[in-house]
Amino acid sequence: MTSRFHSLSAGAARQHAGHADATPQHAGATRQRAEDARQGGEVSPVEPEDEEFWAPFLAYRPGDRRAERLRAHAREDAKRRQQHPPRRAAALSRDEIVRAAMNVADAEGPDAINMRRIARELNSGTMSLYWHIRSKEELLDLLIDAIVGEAEAPEPSGDWRADLRAIACSSRDTLHRHRWAVNFMGGRPPMGPKSLRNLERALSVFDGLDIDKATAMSTLMAVNTYVLGAVLREIQEMNGEHYMAEVFAGLSEAEKEALIREFAERIRGAGRFPHMAAMMAEGIDPDAPGTRDERFEFGLDCLLDGIAARFPRGAGAPPPASSPA
Repeated sequence: MTSRFHSLSAGAARQHAGHADATPQHAGATRQRAEDARQGGEVSPVEPEDEEFWAPFLAYRPGDRRAERLRAHAREDAKRRQQHPPRRAAALSRDEIVRAAMNVADAEGPDAINMRRIARELNSGTMSLYWHIRSKEELLDLLIDAIVGEAEAPEPSGDWRADLRAIACSSRDTLHRHRWAVNFMGGRPPMGPKSLRNLERALSVFDGLDIDKATAMSTLMAVNTYVLGAVLREIQEMNGEHYMAEVFAGLSEAEKEALIREFAERIRGAGRFPHMAAMMAEGIDPDAPGTRDERFEFGLDCLLDGIAARFPRGAGAPPPASSPA
């Protein structure tokens, strides 16, 4: 299966070679979009300087019927020499719409997002939103791109390990601010302008190191994968805490302790879980909120140690242990 990175690379290679880099259908769609813009019938869904960095095969989403109908009305208005958005639409911005949608998603989850709801949050008409964003699906793409861009990679410090740690911690903090996005991101493929800028900046961490581009990319993806997995686990722990709070609601402390004690005795008495029994005897809670940061740092250190061991010595790997005499 062709990956999105392979598709991007292949497209760039075709363009460099002077070949056509788009299908006839895409070229026709592009021409139509340009014609709409000239007529004032459709406002670009991204900032002008970022327009070309939405790969069409990643960012495309089928328009809903309502969106198509409203854009048709906009084109008709343009033909009647209405060259600018109506005053209420002009008062809005794409970023303002995305921020409003983000607030709704953070509070209620992504299922709560729809164009009518966001228009209500902005005290605006639904049609005004369509002057800036084509459809709900495109709005969701913009949300994910905004979240990825929010976890901004730091300026390279010359210490790749410290920089990767900063990237990991920033990504973790961002995902916890938008917990709904962790599961949601897996179903949306686009890599937008903010994502691309952040990736470019993160890759600069490896400048000056004696490693190839494939190793640099694999290293960065290993860190990102660790963060995603760790945050998913942490959210699972938090959901477990909420579940147990509901189970124990209305019980006294003595009743809670009795339930927990009975379960622990069941584990110990079964004779099939000696390691679990020993851990419980030591009072270790693998999901304890108080050790969450410590556990994240431990896993990250293990990963960075493994990366350092694979890098050439000049790139930051520790010196080999001396052999015994």
